[in-house]
Amino acid sequence: MSIDVEDWFQVQNLAIDANTWDNHEYRVASNMDRMLELMAQNNVQSTCFILGWIAERHPETVKKIADAGHEIACHGYNHELIYDLTPEQFREDVRSSKQLLQDVTGAEVVGYRAPCFSITDWSIDILQEEGYMYDSSSFPTVAHDRYGHLSGMESGIVVQEIRDGFHEVCVSCLNVFGKGLPWAGGGYFRLLPYPIFKAGVKRILKKKQPYVFYIHPWEIDAGQPRVQGSSKQHTARHYLNINKCDARWSRLLGDFNWTTVSKLLASQLQNDA
Repeated sequence: MSIDVEDWFQVQNLAIDANTWDNHEYRVASNMDRMLELMAQNNVQSTCFILGWIAERHPETVKKIADAGHEIACHGYNHELIYDLTPEQFREDVRSSKQLLQDVTGAEVVGYRAPCFSITDWSIDILQEEGYMYDSSSFPTVAHDRYGHLSGMESGIVVQEIRDGFHEVCVSCLNVFGKGLPWAGGGYFRLLPYPIFKAGVKRILKKKQPYVFYIHPWEIDAGQPRVQGSSKQHTARHYLNINKCDARWSRLLGDFNWTTVSKLLASQLQNDA
């Protein structure tokens, strides 16, 4: 179980200028409180990929997540897509964000997820050099306008060692007629009837591969502000069935056994030993 911890106004679909973010209503703290409540009710541990921007403004929320036993991982500082940054800018982004999170929790941060899964080959070496041990950004699905790509990934294998001592933990897809449909959260989770989505998860697990799910705090927040001006496609992506997601996610938490990405990785390495 993974949560990409960002506020509603930081989403690419809404295209809100980062220079204005501090002028918008903060809702991530209350949404995370609700998520922590639901996970505690279902005895679930998750990995929370948190923006450095959030850690600066909501250190109490980051500490609350860590104190509840969830893994703290990095989602970059300002939710900028990797391929829009230079290697030097990316290094500073992941270095400063990692330090912010470690300063708040006192624990080492070893995991990273790229904003909008915008991972690139060149970014992996930088992540390893900056002390990260895994990335969870590869989304081996049909084409998407923002997702990145890693070379040399083996199809259908969730956990792969892509550098000595550095692993990629892929986000889950469902194979349908040879195509990988995104089946790990996001719009598909909110679009499809829950029994159909659950059946897809079971089908993935029957392949003897781990299942990796992701969600955002804003996805359970039906009361968030509505923004005008985005394209119809992007607006639909963001607000689709957002009023149903809290209950739907609560069912998912109870229907399967969940763990953190680090614990998943450790168990896979032990099995391979």
